[in-house]
Amino acid sequence: MTILIAGTIELAADKRGAALAEAAALMGETRSQPGCAHYVWSADPTSATRVYVYESWASTADLAAHLAGPYYSRMLALLGKYGVTDAVV
Repeated sequence: MTILIAGTIELAADKRGAALAEAAALMGETRSQPGCAHYVWSADPTSATRVYVYESWASTADLAAHLAGPYYSRMLALLGKYGVTDAVV
């Protein structure tokens, strides 16, 4: 069973580029986790503040391991650092 996660994050326009640049290494590391087929944050070209989040996991167990692990904690810290104004996942 494939688990898909999709949503949006809103960041201040002047911080979005820096947040995505810092997140690039984290995305690559997360993709190395067992069961992770896709993990990306992508800027919406029609909005100065919106970032799309897309994840694909092979199983709920793989996703649960990700959520309990260090990459998820680092992602939360990164989002906190850049001041998320809204998130819908």
